[in-house]
Amino acid sequence: MIKINDKEIFPLDNVLFSFALASEAAEVFVGHNALITGIGKVNAAYELAKAIQIKKPSLIVNLGSAGSSFFQKGDVVCCTKFIQRDMDVRGLGFALYETPLSGIEPILEYGLTMEGLPEGICGTGDNFEMGHSATAYNVVDMEAYALALIAMKENIPFLCLKYISDGADDNAAEDWTVQVHKAAVAYGKILNLHKGDKI
Repeated sequence: MIKINDKEIFPLDNVLFSFALASEAAEVFVGHNALITGIGKVNAAYELAKAIQIKKPSLIVNLGSAGSSFFQKGDVVCCTKFIQRDMDVRGLGFALYETPLSGIEPILEYGLTMEGLPEGICGTGDNFEMGHSATAYNVVDMEAYALALIAMKENIPFLCLKYISDGADDNAAEDWTVQVHKAAVAYGKILNLHKGDKI
């Protein structure tokens, strides 16, 4: 069982763990229901949609590395709000981050909270951000918005935990390379997973 909070507890064999890269899962998630989507919103959306049809999970957990100029490197942040940070159709009169004619607010609020973890707003875009200055979001990644949107549309509970690997600044690329392998270990401890556990 995975306990998210006092209200949400899920059987481990019904949980789908989603990662962009195998290095973010490492050996901690071997033997568990892990999905490696590849980098970016399109890959994430395609692979999750396909996996939902086959596995029919009762909970989707997105785990991965992210940048932040607000949180510290090594922090694990529970993201409950999501922004598509590269969506900009203001030229046609829409709000920044709003997907035209979708009926969805610029800030997508869909995510479980986990006890003991700080909450964040994740800005997702198809670029590796190295000059974060926006104030609408305090965590940056490349997949979470797409995953949260699909989970919401499919009415599946969604948990998003991001390991802060870099400051989304001019040192981001170097910091990410050093830090990314530490994410899986941190997640294993938070979720009480142990190598060799069976689903």
